[in-house]
Amino acid sequence: MIKRVSFCTLGCKVNQYETEAMAQLFTNRGYEIADFSDVCDVYVINTCTVTGTGDKKSRQMIRRAKHLNPDAIIAVVGCYAQVAPEQVAAIEGVNVILGTRHRDRIVDMVEEASDGNTLTDVSDIRTQKAFEELTVEKYSEKTRAFIKIEDGCNAFCSYCIIPYARGPVRSRPIHDIVREAKTLAENGFSEVVLTGIHLASYGTDTKEHSLIDAVRAVHDIDGIRRIRLGSLEPRILTEEFIRAIHGLPKVCPHFHVSLQSGCTDTLKRMNRRYTAEEYREGVERLRNIYRNPAVTTDIMSGFPGETEEEFSQSLEFLKEIAFAEAHVFAYSNRKGTRADVMPEQVPKKVREERAALLSGAAAISRNDYIGSFVGEVCEVLFEQEIAPGVYEGYTRNYIRVHVESDTDLSHTYQNVTLTKAENGYAVGELAR
Repeated sequence: MIKRVSFCTLGCKVNQYETEAMAQLFTNRGYEIADFSDVCDVYVINTCTVTGTGDKKSRQMIRRAKHLNPDAIIAVVGCYAQVAPEQVAAIEGVNVILGTRHRDRIVDMVEEASDGNTLTDVSDIRTQKAFEELTVEKYSEKTRAFIKIEDGCNAFCSYCIIPYARGPVRSRPIHDIVREAKTLAENGFSEVVLTGIHLASYGTDTKEHSLIDAVRAVHDIDGIRRIRLGSLEPRILTEEFIRAIHGLPKVCPHFHVSLQSGCTDTLKRMNRRYTAEEYREGVERLRNIYRNPAVTTDIMSGFPGETEEEFSQSLEFLKEIAFAEAHVFAYSNRKGTRADVMPEQVPKKVREERAALLSGAAAISRNDYIGSFVGEVCEVLFEQEIAPGVYEGYTRNYIRVHVESDTDLSHTYQNVTLTKAENGYAVGELAR
């Protein structure tokens, strides 16, 4: 009898990549991949611990799996399992606890746990020096594939638990990146996203290559038509780097540049190692070289010590930069970080009120950016039919587009005239 396994993935694109890699391991061993809402023999929850919300959702999904099938094997992997294995072990029904190493052992551990054992593999990730190879050859999503090229972070921002969950920077060898990208291209994926925990640090550990070297290597692969980059740090946006990227036409003009705060004093307490002015200059360089690129970001409200004046600076900075999109979140205390014990903690209600103001400004900025392309013809890679006769896809600068069509547009490139901006996406018509 074929066993069924399902996955719940929380958090970042790196987690999405690692879930796909683990799913492939199960498939290779004869398991059937099912939806997480189905009754399955095995449930794998790939957890996130960036915020308290990530921890909470991870626990909720574990309990949901237990409710769906009390007799199932439940495996909890990833960042929350890495930093809080004792909390995970205390949840009823957990059979396997696997941190952010040895994901290639997931199937073996699940099958060992089938004998009634509870297995834990959580070791000190700070001692990990080599990139852990996990391979993906195909994706459940048929238009865009993630390629993980880096793991770990050495930045130690004062609010962030991720260096403790992911360990130091480890870069993937370029020949492995190329091998995987070629396989994905052969399997029909023309758009890839190069991702990592701290992508801008690619190559800093080995001193052999830089991020631009990895991008060039993927750019040379036949069948790859679009390349997107994961989250970047402001200091990588030098004139040299931007011009090098601009010289690679497959790289999409979509840059996610993490901000966190538009106030330099707050950034200093965050240990972010750049100023608001340096961030502004990096974005200006992008816009001087690219025509109207999509600049997206993350921004936080309510960091310890954030005064009304500092928040106002951050809000005005968000409006000034005019982001194509901003992921807004309220500061969340993470035990073990410096920020958790800083004085002048901002009350939760104030954090959330400030986050709402940032979100409102970000929504206006997003619609303004989309509106700036109304009347233009853009290339759209369509992903799926979202309603009868309505198809959704993305432009090179990651504008979400809806188009009505009598023919199936899924997984095709089409030239589309954008006709209006509406609630965070564009409506368009196939160009004649």
